[in-house]
Amino acid sequence: MLPLTYTRPVADLRVGVLKIREKWEKELGAQTSSFRTADYLSALFQTPSTKCLTIGGGVLPTRKLVEVLSNLKENEVLTSQGNVVAGFFAPDETIEVGDRDIRELSEIQEILYPWDIFRQNGEEIRRDFQLLSQGNTSEKLDDPHTRLYGESIFLEAGATVKAAILNTESGPIYLGKNSEVQEGAMIRGPFSLGEGSVVNMGAKIRGDTTVGPYSKVGGEVSNSVIQGYSNKGHDGFLGNAVLGEWCNLGADSNNSNLKNNYENVKMWDYEAGRFTDTGLQFCGLIMGDHSKCGINTMFNTGTSVGVFANIFGEGFPRNIVPSFAWGGASGFSTYQTKKAFKTADLVMQRRGKKLTDAHMAVLSHIFELTSASRIWERSAK
Repeated sequence: MLPLTYTRPVADLRVGVLKIREKWEKELGAQTSSFRTADYLSALFQTPSTKCLTIGGGVLPTRKLVEVLSNLKENEVLTSQGNVVAGFFAPDETIEVGDRDIRELSEIQEILYPWDIFRQNGEEIRRDFQLLSQGNTSEKLDDPHTRLYGESIFLEAGATVKAAILNTESGPIYLGKNSEVQEGAMIRGPFSLGEGSVVNMGAKIRGDTTVGPYSKVGGEVSNSVIQGYSNKGHDGFLGNAVLGEWCNLGADSNNSNLKNNYENVKMWDYEAGRFTDTGLQFCGLIMGDHSKCGINTMFNTGTSVGVFANIFGEGFPRNIVPSFAWGGASGFSTYQTKKAFKTADLVMQRRGKKLTDAHMAVLSHIFELTSASRIWERSAK
């Protein structure tokens, strides 16, 4: 799941309207959740302190799975195709079957690779829409200049729409608290807009798209997921893509999502250390947290960008951009942490957030963790 999970556990990723952990909290009636995650992330994410129900981070709730887990006993473990899906484990206990009784499910819904996020996003929007709207009352869509096709729309308190075209015939539209759809925007569901986020004037948003909280989006967007606190506010195309948090795409930036020969797209597999066939004909851009690009940036099909990359200049940058890279098609240098953190703090302050010492410690660890991928550093030594 790298580069998205350099900065968060898998279950803290947004797919559909909600993050994976938020789905489980609502489905199981849990007040809080915690994470078994990489040691360096434990300063930012709560870790379990006692034995508890433990679910695979990328596993998505379905009606059948929720039913099974609601009745799972402490001496049982749930597996699927031989892999452990869930069970009751202590914080320092290895996740394995052991001497527990086995319950087996033949199929589960799971996020295994970054491109699974946009691939499954439309269906997850539909599921989350039902979960969030059931028993709740939507605010009224009362703008006389807005045209609504279909009826599956939900507005949280403070959400506003002006002179837009909204089409829910192919899927629902969910507008979060204090979100805004500006004049002339055209949106086709399934679509989710997070709290405090804005769809800019004249935007063209195709289905299966999620914009997380406190983000701005404009231009043309198709089957993409913006985790939150990120901007793609200008013209340009974003398709079959996932952006992390605190990202910014410059004006008229575009990504390709289809190869000229129509073959399956290959993307960089961080664990395997090689490119792997995604099995998808349409696959665009995956971008880690705090990465940005200048105006008119062009991303090739199947490009993966790490965290804290700053990309600019003419031509297509390579389709694997390491973390803390500064440059573009003509070459990269290292985006040093002092400079990167200064920018990050300024960006976060605009959203009322602060880059804490804990954040900087985690990001400094990632800087060291990803040093081997910045191959130009080796030649400079």
